[in-house]
Amino acid sequence: MDITTIPMAHGFLYLVAVIDWHSRKILSWRLSNTMQTIFCIEALEEAVARHGTPEIVTTDQGNQFTTGKFLGLLTTHGIRASMDGRVAWRDNVVIERFWRTLKYEEICQRGYESPAKARQQIGSYIAFYKGRRPHQSLNNEPPADVNSIKHLSVA
Repeated sequence: MDITTIPMAHGFLYLVAVIDWHSRKILSWRLSNTMQTIFCIEALEEAVARHGTPEIVTTDQGNQFTTGKFLGLLTTHGIRASMDGRVAWRDNVVIERFWRTLKYEEICQRGYESPAKARQQIGSYIAFYKGRRPHQSLNNEPPADVNSIKHLSVA
């Protein structure tokens, strides 16, 4: 899991996503106008409900991922936490590559006037990314065509 900022006409939104390390599928995502932990918890709960419980969830060491509530959720589900080290971007490279792609192909191409418009456009892009966008690391197949979920990385 990881969080990124989404620039708006006036201010920012925060986007959290859960990605499957193996298939590159975005399993769930949430937008928020605050950096509170709840939107991260909701994204992880949805990913687990829809796709099953992973063995490991990889995050950075941000406040949202080190709270008792978030770590308690992992414990409740029997999920091991893996937090990357300081300046260890490679530990979460799959979600970082997704952020780069999302920003280059979608966010930088538009100016979101409202949170509702951002939610709609980002949702449409994520559907395209999962279902139709070819990935070089997946033999030019889209993530939806890869069946095995081996490791969740929450972004």
